[in-house]
Amino acid sequence: QVQLMESGGGLVQPGGSLRLSCASSGNIFSIDDMGWYREAPGKERELVVRISAGGRTTYGDSVKGRFTITRDNTKNTISLQMSDLKPEDTAVYYCRGDNRETREDYWGRGTQVTVPS
Repeated sequence: QVQLMESGGGLVQPGGSLRLSCASSGNIFSIDDMGWYREAPGKERELVVRISAGGRTTYGDSVKGRFTITRDNTKNTISLQMSDLKPEDTAVYYCRGDNRETREDYWGRGTQVTVPS
């Protein structure tokens, strides 16, 4: 089993920066891709960015150039550096990992990011 736990959310003014982290525990070396997703009120959960074990990244269009993901493969942890934050970035941010062999998805409980308008 894998457990993921996010940290670092909070309230930040427009144009500000925030860093989220996701720690993994359990059978961490069963994790393949990791990533961040977010869910805003009344909207579906969407991809923010994902990263493979090899470092290949896929960013959502709305965050390109503003957000950067990093991954520590020795611990299977990821971080998300968010810059130039906008009110539309307000959401609960979830950490996700997957195991391609077993087709399991692992999710954290989420952390709230609020950017007031």
